[in-house]
Amino acid sequence: MGRALELAERGWGRVAPNPMVGALVVRDGVVVAEGFHAEWGGPHAEIEALQAAGEKGEGATLYVNLEPCHHSGKTGPCSRAIAAAGIARVVCGTRDPNPEAAGGADWLREQGIEVDEAVCEVEARDLNAVHLNTFSRQRPFLALKYAISLDARLAEAPGSRTRVSEGAAIVEAHRLRAGYDAVLVGIGTALADDPLLTVREWRTPRVAPLRVVLDSALRLPLESKLVRTARDVPVRVSAARGTDMERAGRLVAQGVEVVQVERAPGSEGLDLGEVLAHLWESGVRSVLCEGGGTLGSALLAAGYVDRLYLFIAPRLFGEPGVPGFQGGRGLGARDWRSIRRAEFGSVTLLELGPVAAARGPAQP
Repeated sequence: MGRALELAERGWGRVAPNPMVGALVVRDGVVVAEGFHAEWGGPHAEIEALQAAGEKGEGATLYVNLEPCHHSGKTGPCSRAIAAAGIARVVCGTRDPNPEAAGGADWLREQGIEVDEAVCEVEARDLNAVHLNTFSRQRPFLALKYAISLDARLAEAPGSRTRVSEGAAIVEAHRLRAGYDAVLVGIGTALADDPLLTVREWRTPRVAPLRVVLDSALRLPLESKLVRTARDVPVRVSAARGTDMERAGRLVAQGVEVVQVERAPGSEGLDLGEVLAHLWESGVRSVLCEGGGTLGSALLAAGYVDRLYLFIAPRLFGEPGVPGFQGGRGLGARDWRSIRRAEFGSVTLLELGPVAAARGPAQP
């Protein structure tokens, strides 16, 4: 199953809104074929593995990280293909919550095929967390990415553009972008870094992520990289309702989408629940927030963060460095568990998810 999960992840950035799936055919303890879902609209992992196995699939075991589908969409049902191939046993990581695709495990049992479920289930659910979230609540799955120093600072000083990570860590950050529907930043980050927020250091995703800026007073400069490239890769600016519409019109004329939302009660910031609701309504199912500290801390405090990516560099900024976790917000709001730890040169990546017993996220 670990190998199935490795294969499945090869579909990162290429198969959404489908889940990432990998499959292996094993006979007499030997892997005879492998497959994974490589492109949206293309063959599913099970079909790839079964075709590669050929006659060796008769009486074999199929390992797959997600329940085989039982419906006809762009491809036929994998469940029927499994039965037709003579597979004797299916081992799957977790059930598929999609009501249109689910039912494969039960149907296979009805055909006399042995089915084992919940093998490496935590890992299987972590890999396809976005897919699972889509069918469990009405808001996008939200990840928060920080590149921070050892003392949890995002920059050496307010308004200062600071390169915290480098090399392979930058490539990994771009790979993460490729797997999300939207990349989100606050206006402070947009002004300090003038980012493009596109995927450049990794393979091109099937659909370029929507670039979103929370900018209550519409301060995003017309000469910024985001505005200048808005006709190439979509940019959305969320502004406070009642903000200067003349300024909004100039942004719209450059190809930027401007969405007005209410301010958060008793705050100068925007209502984050309404921001996420607008994204959900426009088809965005996953969001990667890349800062800054004010926005990230507010999202943590509201319970909206479903995944944390912390790129930790062996540097110390001290004062007046910008803290990633501000005002006590988000500190202790949830407990976190380790999903992955990786080294990229001198930078350590910690990928964290909320523990199952933690307080559930607030709903927009």
